[in-house]
Amino acid sequence: MFYQPGQTSHDLPYDPFKACVVPRPIGWISTTSPDGKTHNLAPYSQFNNLTFDPPYVMFSANQTPEAIRKDTVINAEASGKFCWNLATWKLREYVNISAEQVPFGVDEFERAGLEKSFSSVLPGDGINPVPMVKDSPVRFECEYHSTIRLPGNPPMGSVDIVIGKVVGVHISDEVLTDGKLDVRKTEPIARLGYYEYAVVRETFEMVIPGANEAILGGLEGSTKRHREIKERQNGVKN
Repeated sequence: MFYQPGQTSHDLPYDPFKACVVPRPIGWISTTSPDGKTHNLAPYSQFNNLTFDPPYVMFSANQTPEAIRKDTVINAEASGKFCWNLATWKLREYVNISAEQVPFGVDEFERAGLEKSFSSVLPGDGINPVPMVKDSPVRFECEYHSTIRLPGNPPMGSVDIVIGKVVGVHISDEVLTDGKLDVRKTEPIARLGYYEYAVVRETFEMVIPGANEAILGGLEGSTKRHREIKERQNGVKN
């Protein structure tokens, strides 16, 4: 089959696009209002890392059906910071509760019954830290970098792509095995198509044939190896 989105029909009972791009990591994003009085938590299924040295992440948020920008976007831009929390199998029901659209000012942490921990290195943390999901085994503290707005069709309208620089990483010791983050212990969940999700419990390895040290360092996301190569290159030049 072949179809052109927005121009020709795919003739299927369900739209296949989101089911084609799978699995998608979940951006379980927490924010605070600039005055620190309002805490927000919401999952976004269009989320990913962008690079590793320095590390950047992004999440994409459509407007509400009423053509209003999401609270998460407004808070991140106004406060200059947000946090990401790993969505896991054990926390899946909490993720789903926090996905419901509720009026501004409702604390999704309290609504879902989630305990908070707080950011420690973001700007203004002394008076306005960002809440994080304490029971999530991996959490990022992110400085807001920029927003890219893409046009869209009603009722969702435009989409905001929010980019942040990761300045702090929290990892629970119990999900480490031999110095590696162990997905068999974190059991991350991912978004599929329609109303479907997946949980990751099995992995396999493949190494690109002929990959040099720089490429392998990039595949590993190894800032240490990346900087060692840079230092050697600078030493040669000097």
